[in-house]
Amino acid sequence: MYALQLEAYRTSQNSVLSGRGIEAAALTRCAFLLLECQKNWDARDRDEKLAEALRANQIVWSIFQSELTKKDNPLPQEIKENILTLSLFIDKRILEVMTNPVPEKLKTIVDINLNLAAGLRSTSSNNDEQRTVAKVLPMPKRTPVEQSYRI
Repeated sequence: MYALQLEAYRTSQNSVLSGRGIEAAALTRCAFLLLECQKNWDARDRDEKLAEALRANQIVWSIFQSELTKKDNPLPQEIKENILTLSLFIDKRILEVMTNPVPEKLKTIVDINLNLAAGLRSTSSNNDEQRTVAKVLPMPKRTPVEQSYRI
């Protein structure tokens, strides 16, 4: 069920990705899963794909929550609190989409994921790392709308 994620994890262990690069790649992947659902909203397998995309987002944001609440987390307290506040908002929005699926509700989650991923990438000093992300987590082709995001 999580074969793609497991393979991506294994591959990333042998690459030059930092923790921030992996986080950025995971957020970007989650955003694109949601964008695919939006784009194909009337598809027969929409419910299955939407559940998968929302589940992936829940997993990523749960990992953030867990890491941010550890006592040895080196981030400044204000940043931890801000990201935790975002994570609670994301949790709430995911539940809203699960109970009342509307494609417009996905936009906020996508925007937050892509903006946070862009911030994580901008703090990364290794340009090779960004090229490796595409090898570790292959992304679907970008549409003109998606190209307008800073990715």
